[in-house]
Amino acid sequence: MKESNSLLPNIFRRLVGSMQDLAPIILVIAFFQIVVIQQPFPNLWNVVAGLGCVVVGLALFIQGLESGLFPIGEALAQGFARKGSVIALLAFAFCLGFGTTVAEPALIAVAGEAASVASEAGVIQDADAARDSYALRLRMVVAFSVGAAIVLGVFRILKGWPIHYLIIGGYVLVTIMTVFAPPEIVGIAYDSGGVTTSTITVPLVTALGVGLASSLRGRSPMVDGFGLIAFASLTPMICVMGYGMVV
Repeated sequence: MKESNSLLPNIFRRLVGSMQDLAPIILVIAFFQIVVIQQPFPNLWNVVAGLGCVVVGLALFIQGLESGLFPIGEALAQGFARKGSVIALLAFAFCLGFGTTVAEPALIAVAGEAASVASEAGVIQDADAARDSYALRLRMVVAFSVGAAIVLGVFRILKGWPIHYLIIGGYVLVTIMTVFAPPEIVGIAYDSGGVTTSTITVPLVTALGVGLASSLRGRSPMVDGFGLIAFASLTPMICVMGYGMVV
């Protein structure tokens, strides 16, 4: 009963916070629609209902992160650290990165759109099977790269390596590969790096890094616990461009 009593005030607080967070963008849209374009909103009640769904959904999503995903991610990381098996920890990190990325809605949408554009441009056959295969291969490459990125990030936490050297080196490699990669794949590669860090991947990966750094002696959650998301954004660009250059 105590948990349910505390849950309702938290959800109400999240609803108020979501309305405050969305208020600026709502005001911007309303200003340009009414003052600049000087047209009424099409289907006003549908827009209002949609905004209400967004507010409720955002509040429930944030509450779900705090109540479920963050605690379980930190608990798993701390459990692996106490177990002392580096191989098991790295295997879990790869599976977590791979699994969350494959299920990422933003990546599914971008891969599907990329397949449609590729078929229209004649890069692949204009057939459902070809588009599905193209989108699936793209998702697999990105998911594998994110899994490898989380492994690298976890290994960095274990060793205490400075993050800036790895990030700078990675972006130098991205810049060099951009020159040699096929132009058709460069934009997709850059977008793939952005869409991997979205609603599913970010909470679990962040919780993994913070939980692991908190459970290791000599590691700071603030200094060492964050940065996994940067690797998850960087490596898909490298792997997708490399895939385009090879295939």
